[in-house]
Amino acid sequence: MRPGDVVDLAVERPAAGGEMLARAAGQIVFVSGAIPGERVIARIERVAKQVAHARVVEVSEPSPDRREPFTDPLCGGSLYSHISYPRQRALKSEVIADALARIGKIALPAPVVVTPSAEEGYRMRARLHVRGHRVGFYREGTHDICDARTSRQLLPATCDALDRLMAAARSLGVNDLREIELSENVTAVERVAHLEAAQPLEFRALQAMVASEGFTPGPYVTDVLTIGGRALTLRRHVLAFFQGNRYLLADLVAHVVAQVPEGGAVADLYAGAGLFAVAAGVLRRAAVVAVEGDRYAADDLHVNAAAAGGAIETKRATVESFADAMKPTETVIVDPPRTGMTPDALAGVLRATPANVIYVSCDVATLARDARRIVEGGYTIARADAFDLFPNTPHVETVIVFAR
Repeated sequence: MRPGDVVDLAVERPAAGGEMLARAAGQIVFVSGAIPGERVIARIERVAKQVAHARVVEVSEPSPDRREPFTDPLCGGSLYSHISYPRQRALKSEVIADALARIGKIALPAPVVVTPSAEEGYRMRARLHVRGHRVGFYREGTHDICDARTSRQLLPATCDALDRLMAAARSLGVNDLREIELSENVTAVERVAHLEAAQPLEFRALQAMVASEGFTPGPYVTDVLTIGGRALTLRRHVLAFFQGNRYLLADLVAHVVAQVPEGGAVADLYAGAGLFAVAAGVLRRAAVVAVEGDRYAADDLHVNAAAAGGAIETKRATVESFADAMKPTETVIVDPPRTGMTPDALAGVLRATPANVIYVSCDVATLARDARRIVEGGYTIARADAFDLFPNTPHVETVIVFAR
């Protein structure tokens, strides 16, 4: 099988990353633009390690779950845009179970329920790319820019503000912008842009651009989340990591902290700005040690913990260094980056023998890898849930509670 070949495929099941699995003459083909159960004609785009990758050119037998995509599916964050939303969630549940079974050798007792999100305007954080005076997301696998507005991930008001910022850049003769890091709060009444340029920007031009209508003075935005009748206030820097879905943010936090025993001892690793740490300290009256290594997020964490009151201790440190001398604790919350936990970090957590490990993950493959080690360390999966923080994409946020 060679690039350019056209093949007839019966699409079998979803695969992590957005492609679907099919077979041609006994060879595995990962095909994009398809839905399991369909028969499609696809063109081979590349072949690597005895696996072919293809793209649909014609749908011979369409799924009842196929819909007309509202944008170019290759525009970043839109790979599932041709699939009805209920089927998207079902596919993500399948992908979670498959990864845990195939990589982690763990069978789930029941399908994972994926909590739905509104499909449009969900993103509070985005990294946008600028080429000339065009701003948007990359098309999959390229550095070509596609219009962020058509992807519907951002609110219309956010896209309007970005248009005004770019108009200001044009009027000032600024041609060196390369990236825009965007952050806004849940209600979108605060919106901050961090600008990256190939050359240092002249200060007055920078001031004029960030003063464009629709933006607030940076570098922070503030969210007030109401959970269980209690208001939690969280400040965050535009460059600090924070969960990005405005519609499911409170639901995710409420679910995670509901797994924390009342008044228990908690270590929150990869704590970020304190999303889970502050909620556990305030809502569950837990004694929390929160650990974050990034300087922006660690500053936010310290400020938020101090403002919340309660027994929340913050540490700016790598998770590996903290876990190396970690004391026994009742509950550990981890929300690592997409790469998952390092072996040293995970070994430290297991040495602390917590009764429960609450693992929050945006990548099913690294979650499954780490789940295998946790189970081998003497734990079972007490429950697994998911939240569709990234509708119309193959990504999903999974929360697994491991009990010792």
